[in-house]
Amino acid sequence: MKQDSSTECWNQVCIDTWVEKAQTNDFRLYYIMPYTLQKIGDVHGKQVLDLGCGEGGYSRALSKQGAIVTAVDCSETFTTYVTNKVREESLDIKALCRNANELTGIIDNTFDVVLCSMMLMDVEDLDGTLKEIYRVIKPNGRVFISILHPCFKPKESKWILEDDKIKVLVSDYFNPTEWVGDIKGIDTSVIYRHRTLSEYIKAFIRNKFTVVDLNEPIPSEEQLNMSSRIKWLSKIPMYMFMELEK
Repeated sequence: MKQDSSTECWNQVCIDTWVEKAQTNDFRLYYIMPYTLQKIGDVHGKQVLDLGCGEGGYSRALSKQGAIVTAVDCSETFTTYVTNKVREESLDIKALCRNANELTGIIDNTFDVVLCSMMLMDVEDLDGTLKEIYRVIKPNGRVFISILHPCFKPKESKWILEDDKIKVLVSDYFNPTEWVGDIKGIDTSVIYRHRTLSEYIKAFIRNKFTVVDLNEPIPSEEQLNMSSRIKWLSKIPMYMFMELEK
C-alpha cells in the first residue's frame, strides 16, 4: 500500500478513542449522517464503496439497508475493527486496507455509489484519489461527499460563541495549506488540509466528474433540539455536501 502523510497519520490514531468519538459525536449522529443517508437514498442491491470508512458506521447502516458494501480505509486498525464488528452483527461487508489513491484488487466499473464522508479533505493525493474513484465507479454512478466547509473552517479561522450567538473569523482563505492539530477527545494529533472551494471543483472537473449537486443544509427543528451545537449550523455552515456523477 502507498504510504503518505495521510496514511501514516491515521495509522497512529487509537481505535478505542476514535470509536468513542465517532459513535457519540452530535454533529455526525444528528446532522451529517442522517443527511448523507437521505441523499444517497435507496441502496437495496447496489454496490457501495465506503471510502475512508473509519470505524464503519456508514458501512453498517448501508448494509442494513440492503447494500452490498465494500469498506476501505488506510488504517489497518480501523479495517480490523470493521471486520470484527461485521462478524459480531452478522453483516456482509468486505473490509479492505488501502490508500484511497490506490484501490488495488478492485476492478473497474464496480460500484453504483461511492461514499466519501468527511474524508476527502484529509487525503494528501486528491487527484490520485479522484482518479481511483472514477476508475472503480460505474458509468452514471454517484459520489456523495461531505467535507469541512472550506469557507468557514480553514486553518486561519476561529468559531466564537458570544451570548448564545456564533461568529466566525477567517483571516486567510485563499492559501491552501496543511497543519497538525487536535480533535477533541482523540489522544493523537492528525493532519488537517485546507483547499479552497474552487480547488475542489477544478479537481472534480479535471478528473472527468460532473458536479450535480452542492448543499449547505440548514438543520431541521428536530435536529436543533438534539444538540445546542447543532444550533450553530442554522446560521453558518460548518459542513458542505457535494454529489458527483461519472
